[in-house]
Amino acid sequence: MSSANRGVGRSVRLFSSFLVEQTDPTRFYGTLAQDSVELLSEWTDLNGQVVLDVGAGPREFADAFRATGARYVPVDHDPGVASVGDGGLVATAAALPLADQSVDLVFSSNLWEHVREPEQVADEMVRVVRPGGLVFLSYTNWLSPWGGHETSPWHWLGGERAARRYERKHGHPPKNTVDQTLFRVSVAQGLRWARSQPDVDVLVARPRYLPDRAEHLLRVPGLRELLTWNLLLILRRR
Repeated sequence: MSSANRGVGRSVRLFSSFLVEQTDPTRFYGTLAQDSVELLSEWTDLNGQVVLDVGAGPREFADAFRATGARYVPVDHDPGVASVGDGGLVATAAALPLADQSVDLVFSSNLWEHVREPEQVADEMVRVVRPGGLVFLSYTNWLSPWGGHETSPWHWLGGERAARRYERKHGHPPKNTVDQTLFRVSVAQGLRWARSQPDVDVLVARPRYLPDRAEHLLRVPGLRELLTWNLLLILRRR
């Protein structure tokens, strides 16, 4: 996918599939997985590469990567995750059970906001990727319209208040509990981490779902936290 194709049409397609995440997850995750593969294919040939998916989930990502000829290895702390049962690893993202510089590419989609020590997790991703390899890291920041996940947009009035409102409305607590399984990460936090790493070059830093020209949002503190939705970082290990 060339940069010319990452315009409004792509964003509309992604957001349209996002709206049916709960009712048609196959469509949503299939669209997102294919888009992820296309983004990475601009920077590397995935055929034959060992791809470590940290925080693996839906099987659609396994299918999309394996269709390119990549050797896809999912890792998650939950052994019940569908893709982990197919040749994956059960482990914590903060202590990956792999040797230094042992994989060609590390992929992590929408995990960072669910871990208590996101920088430590990101450091692990850099540790296990070989020189010249890539790290794909994207996450939903707390102040984005979807930062509270299923409690959004009420999280803007406070995470705990949003959770109480959700439980009153639905009769059960939300899946994602703020400060326990959902954390208040920011765009600034991810940019600061990436730019401070001595072992990587930042190839891409932009909103994941928006047209390319929206990368200028990242230059405006405050505004970027509200409008980015999801930060995409693609890094190359030196």
